[in-house]
Amino acid sequence: MTKRLIFILIIIFNTNLIFSQKNKRSFTFSKSELLLDKKPIQLIAGELHPARIPRDYWRHRIQMTKAMGCNAISAYLFWNFHETKPGIFDFDSDNHNVAAFIRICHEEGMLVLLRPGPYVCAEWDFGGIPPYLLKIPDLKIRCMDTRYMFAVERYIKRLSKEIRSLQITSGGPIIMLQLENEYGSFGNDRIYMKALKKIWQQNGIKIPFYTADGATPYMLEAGSLPDAAIGLDSGSNDKDFNEAYLQNPNVPVFSSETYPGWLTHWGEKWAKPDTSELKSEVEYLLKNKKSFNFYVIHGGTNFGFTAGANAFSPSQYQPDVTSYDYDAPINEQGLPTSKYFMLRNLIKKYVNYPIPDLPPPIKMIEIPGIEMKTSCNLFDLNVLKIQTPQPQPIENFNQNQGLIVYKTVLIGHKSGKLKIWEPHDYALVFLDGIFIDTVFRDGGKWEVDLPKTTSKDPVLEILVEGMGHINFAQFMIDRKGITDRVTLNGMTLMDWTVSLYPMDDQFIGNITKLRGGAQSSIGKHCNFFEGKFKLNVKGDTFFDMTNYSKGMVYINGHNLGRFWNIGPQKRLYCPASWLNQGENEIVIFDFHTLKEQEVSAYNSAN
Repeated sequence: MTKRLIFILIIIFNTNLIFSQKNKRSFTFSKSELLLDKKPIQLIAGELHPARIPRDYWRHRIQMTKAMGCNAISAYLFWNFHETKPGIFDFDSDNHNVAAFIRICHEEGMLVLLRPGPYVCAEWDFGGIPPYLLKIPDLKIRCMDTRYMFAVERYIKRLSKEIRSLQITSGGPIIMLQLENEYGSFGNDRIYMKALKKIWQQNGIKIPFYTADGATPYMLEAGSLPDAAIGLDSGSNDKDFNEAYLQNPNVPVFSSETYPGWLTHWGEKWAKPDTSELKSEVEYLLKNKKSFNFYVIHGGTNFGFTAGANAFSPSQYQPDVTSYDYDAPINEQGLPTSKYFMLRNLIKKYVNYPIPDLPPPIKMIEIPGIEMKTSCNLFDLNVLKIQTPQPQPIENFNQNQGLIVYKTVLIGHKSGKLKIWEPHDYALVFLDGIFIDTVFRDGGKWEVDLPKTTSKDPVLEILVEGMGHINFAQFMIDRKGITDRVTLNGMTLMDWTVSLYPMDDQFIGNITKLRGGAQSSIGKHCNFFEGKFKLNVKGDTFFDMTNYSKGMVYINGHNLGRFWNIGPQKRLYCPASWLNQGENEIVIFDFHTLKEQEVSAYNSAN
């Protein structure tokens, strides 16, 4: 190697070293303040979830957040979105690429607060925990159960590879990482909380940590850690912040979830919280230089089967709608609301940095009436069948979502009171192929009157839809399908055949192959309807499901999510990236609609 070459290499090495040192920044705590490069900073963050936003629109939503006056992005990552099967991770495809999302935040000059779980709540299926773990009969979650912690450590180790180089200590935008989420509302295993922190540190996470809990003494005691900043869900006044300081006077406190909107369950009216209270709360935080995060600034969509559910008693079940609009400042289609402009004008009064103009809106289109045709019936599909002495939950068959049918021949009792123990979550009962009744989990009324039949060997079939694993509080161990047994007049029914219908994109793509020959069930319940439509121009749109009953919609193989005529949601959001310029296909599965109905799409959710 020549002296000239050695000299050039030394210059390059020193230049890179100087550049990397120059780009390294710091984020630390004083006793009461958050410090960016050793100077106090007031974080005004907006919550975005990359899994709920089409990747094509990540930059747009980040720019919209910045244009409202925020200087940071807070982001939940959903473990079960990235690991659907044990040890099989996806951090590369489409909107699974969280590193790309974080880099865009950096490019747009936004700091990042990362909320990777392992548990996150977020109205997301099972709070982000992979449902495959529910195959373990005696599983205990969010504690030091060795089976659970083995999976947690595998997730943290893999995710850390994606985010290590994006920490602020390496020149990236990630300034803090949240440990667990609202743990004080669930449990009090301090060993578990400390173990999570240690696992992150062992995998190269060097930035500060924070926790997030309600501003209540017992929640703060059970959920916080001595050297982690305290996030309040929410911190709205002096009393809330003082509760946190009483718990730990040696770390900063901020409002980790300030709520401009709220969630909505099926069968409810759209949640629309009071805006005047929000304005007063945000003004308090701005005046008093309290850092805070809008949860959410833009919610996005629970595409596919990602929506979760709530339950605050054993007989209660409240599934979330497909839309995660949340009455947020930036609505589901990415447009600013009146709430957005109120907050933007308010923030402008208090910050000393420039707030940019809004980016151009995303193009919207309308699609006139699409003619639909009945293509097949669920019961005519040739699918995997499994024998089992008694019903088992769907997870036991390595299926975490979709539908399951339990079939048996009635022996002994052949009519009377049929009871499902327990239906998780929505069931249809058939006798000799004839629809009898539905059973919905909520409320604990799980009985159906089976009529008398002339058949010598009547066939009972129970179709069950899982509508989202519970994501919050004490009833999260929530297996789907029939979780225990079925009785008829008190007699336990035995000898079942199980048929599995995952209803995922791959399954829908293979329906033609699964149809087989005779279509004897067409015209009965549980039909598939297909339609074709052509587009000259692509754009976002909302498919109106008013003419249908309950089911799910697929556009060019992509699952838009669930619809249900009990409302309040009637239209499902479809991003332009899922449409084709030219021919497109729509597939609708509906539990109750017997005849095809026209479908249209509109340029707004209402």
